[in-house]
Amino acid sequence: MRVHIQNIGGLVAKEDDRYIVKDNITLKNLVLSSTRLQPRKSTTGHKHPGQEEVYYFVEGTGKMELDKEWIPVNPGDVVLIEDGVFHRVHAADEELYFVCVFDGTRGHK
Repeated sequence: MRVHIQNIGGLVAKEDDRYIVKDNITLKNLVLSSTRLQPRKSTTGHKHPGQEEVYYFVEGTGKMELDKEWIPVNPGDVVLIEDGVFHRVHAADEELYFVCVFDGTRGHK
């Protein structure tokens, strides 16, 4: 199956004043998820013991919090999140759009 980076398909998994999260659950073992994070908003911080994730930043700028480290993120950046690392995304003064891939048996938390 082929999807476009701007429209990964799937259904809305979460939506509030901060963001819209869509999950494509077509695959058996992986979920492809997209997030449109509003300016100056942050995702819910969390970690997944025993799990890794990959984030790909498509539009906008911001910062990614990884445990106690903060790194700038720009379009084209890919962030590899190691097992059990706390992570949260913070948008700058513009909408931030990114996709991530994670273990589909976990679900969204």
